[in-house]
Amino acid sequence: MVTILQKDAPVLREKAKSVPESMFGTKKLSQIIADMKTAIASQDDAVAIAAPQIGIPYRIFVVAGRAIDMTMDEPEDATESTPKSDDQIFINPEIVKLSRDREEMEEGCLSVRYLYGRVSRATKARVRAQDEEGVWFEAGGSGLVAQIFQHEIDHLDGVLFIDKATDLHDAPPEE
Repeated sequence: MVTILQKDAPVLREKAKSVPESMFGTKKLSQIIADMKTAIASQDDAVAIAAPQIGIPYRIFVVAGRAIDMTMDEPEDATESTPKSDDQIFINPEIVKLSRDREEMEEGCLSVRYLYGRVSRATKARVRAQDEEGVWFEAGGSGLVAQIFQHEIDHLDGVLFIDKATDLHDAPPEE
């Protein structure tokens, strides 16, 4: 069982370290990513997770395939057996572009259960990152994807959404 750390954990307030080149292609990196995917899968509402949230002080985040699916239009011929998107891995990510347009977005966090608030975020974001093999790529998105990129990179810089949020309110799940 992978534990998702809560807001008082010191690692969540530290700037995460870059993943060194020597770590790419290793069992250690594969295990970290597997643990992150397990943590996401364990939470029905998870859209992404950063490595510090499971106690790993490296610059890695994973976007859940379900978050990607939520942002795409369903094909008209989609069925229950239509393949779902894979989780996407971002190692040593950096934001390369943010739109000037900003929007107040409702936000929560697996490490700040069950607190929600409004955060001003760029409506579009583009990141540059490495994959599991160390190959650099760029990815961009708007809406939820842009919000996720900004939220997760904040995590890697030791910033929690509650540091920026307004209108914080508790919303525990209904029994």
